[in-house]
Amino acid sequence: MTKRALITGVNGMDGSHLADLLLEKDYAVFGMERRASAKNRRNTAHLEGKITFLSADLTDQNSLMRCLKEADPHEVYNLGAMSFVGESWNTPENTGDVNGLGCLRILEALREYNRPVKFYQASTSEMFGKMIENPASESTPFYPRSPYGVAKLYAHWITKNYRESHDMFNVCGILFNHESERRGIEFVTRKITDGVARIHLGLQDKIMLGNLEAKRDWGYAPDYVKAMWLTLQQDTPDDYVIATGETRSIREFLDAAFDCIDIEDWSEYVGQDPRFFRPAEVDVLRGDSSKAREVLGWKPETSFDDMVHRMVENDITLLRGNR
Repeated sequence: MTKRALITGVNGMDGSHLADLLLEKDYAVFGMERRASAKNRRNTAHLEGKITFLSADLTDQNSLMRCLKEADPHEVYNLGAMSFVGESWNTPENTGDVNGLGCLRILEALREYNRPVKFYQASTSEMFGKMIENPASESTPFYPRSPYGVAKLYAHWITKNYRESHDMFNVCGILFNHESERRGIEFVTRKITDGVARIHLGLQDKIMLGNLEAKRDWGYAPDYVKAMWLTLQQDTPDDYVIATGETRSIREFLDAAFDCIDIEDWSEYVGQDPRFFRPAEVDVLRGDSSKAREVLGWKPETSFDDMVHRMVENDITLLRGNR
C-alpha cells in the first residue's frame, strides 16, 4: 500500500526537502499552500507534476478539513508557519493565529476526521529562548523570548495535550537551527551567504547585520527532515530534540562564508544596523539530541563548514545565472 502524506508549508525550506525525501520513499505527497495570486514555488518548482498541491490556510478551519479529505493521509507534517522570528514582534497577533491556533485547527480537523493519522508538529528551539539548561533536552524548562517562540510553545503543548486527551499519534520535533540552499533571503544565514556571493561577483560592497555574538546550534535541513520522518515511524509517539550539540556564533558563520571566496578578514565588508537587533535577544541555543540518536538512530551527516560552503556556492551560481 502506498503511504500518503500531507505537508503544510510545502513551499518552505523544510517542506520542500521533506517532500523530496518522501518521494524517494515512494509516498504519495500532498503539499498544502496558501491561495495567492502568484504562487511562491521557488523551492518546489522541481516537484510540479510529482506532488499534488492543495490550497488551504492555517487560519481557516474548513479549508483544512477539505485538505484532509482530499489527501486522505497516513501522515501529516505541520511545517506551515510565520517563520521569521524578527517579524513576530511586528505582527504578534498574526503570529499567534498562524503558529499557535493554526496547529490547534489541524488537530481539531484530525480529531473530527476520525481516522488514525500520525501527526508531526514542527516545534522549535526558540521555545527554550533564555536557556535554563545548556544544552537543552526534552525535559528542559521553556523560556521563549519572542512572540514567535511563545506561539510555537502553545502549539507544542496543545499537540501533547491532544495526544494525551484523545489518544492521538502526535509527535513534536524540537528542531534547533538548520539551514540549506533553500533558506529564505530574509534570514540572517541566507543574508550572509547571498551577500558574500554578491561581494564575490562585485554586485555589493557590504552586508548589514545585527548582533554578531549570538550563538546557534546549526545543522543542515536535509539531515533534519530525515529526523521528522523517523519520529512518525516509531510504535509510540514521543517528542524529540534534533540538534548537533555544537554552537557557532554569527561571527563564525561569517568566517566560514567568507572563507569560500578566500577572504580571511571580512571586517570591511560587514556592518551593524540597530534595526536588525531583536527587542529581546536569545544569546545562545544548543541542543542535546541524545534521545533522538538512541531511539531514532538519527545523527547529523553534514558538517557546519560543508553546509555554509554549499549555501555560498549555490548563491554564486544563482546570481551568475540571473546575470
